[in-house]
Amino acid sequence: MRIVFMGTPLYAATILGNLLAQHEVVAVYTRADAVRGRGKELVPSPVKQVALHHGIPVRTPRTLRDAAVQAEIAAYRPDVICVAALGMILPKEVLDLPPFGCLNVHASLLPRWRGAAPIERAILEGDAQTGVCVMRMEEGLDTGDYCVSRTTEIGDKNTAELTAELAELGSQALLTALNLIEHGTVVWTKQDDFFSTYAEKVAKHEFFIAPTDGARAIVRKVQASSPAHPCRCVIGGRKVTVVRVARETSRLVREDMGLAPGRIKLFHKKLYIATADQPVELVEVKPDGKKAMAGRDFAAGIQNVKSGEITWESIDA
Repeated sequence: MRIVFMGTPLYAATILGNLLAQHEVVAVYTRADAVRGRGKELVPSPVKQVALHHGIPVRTPRTLRDAAVQAEIAAYRPDVICVAALGMILPKEVLDLPPFGCLNVHASLLPRWRGAAPIERAILEGDAQTGVCVMRMEEGLDTGDYCVSRTTEIGDKNTAELTAELAELGSQALLTALNLIEHGTVVWTKQDDFFSTYAEKVAKHEFFIAPTDGARAIVRKVQASSPAHPCRCVIGGRKVTVVRVARETSRLVREDMGLAPGRIKLFHKKLYIATADQPVELVEVKPDGKKAMAGRDFAAGIQNVKSGEITWESIDA
């Protein structure tokens, strides 16, 4: 099948790479190069990098609502348009172009988590499972019928790990869907709007933690965080990114430690922060300007850390 592919991040790049093994991708549409790093250099999206490596034409329009852009897409004569985390709205004029429609590889088990940040929201809400659905796109936000889905357990996977797994599952699901469509055997499942949830875009400071947060909320924030949206706080006057925490603290440790909310303590060679309800062990942290390190190694640089008197606080406090 002749395919126009639309996507931007690594999740979409993985799907594009797997798609190329079985289908003809005639063009790729992605977001424009973004400014990254201290050098303020323009960096192409992961999808653009894959496309250029394979010699596929790349287009980076600001919008798909422009008539000239729509005419350009039509000129590629796609049988189907495949979309994965593009970051732009497809107007009706584009949705109506290919004979087999537009397919979106959406990273949730629809109708659960429609919208921009389904992976992070699933983790933050403590969902046991998530997955991907290949959805037939329409003008509504992730409201179309779907034909293939794949499921996985979330467990203690962080956003990066879960995204990578869902990209592989999404690739398999998309290839299956295209095969079914090509052979005229596809069956579409209608979404039940009653069970839908909107996955809002992640806010800049959403994963910052504070002593007023409960332990479960902090564990989920750390798990859902990423380099783009890090989990941050101030420990002993030092700004840090919390990279990894233990999922649970035993009852005996909680009782023996006797740590007041908002305090930290090195206890049995492990670093703990006291939250609104119980302590959380910091397994790995990254102090600003330094490399990531074990929590106990970071604690070694804090005077009187075993006393239980040193404090921690929100980074914007």
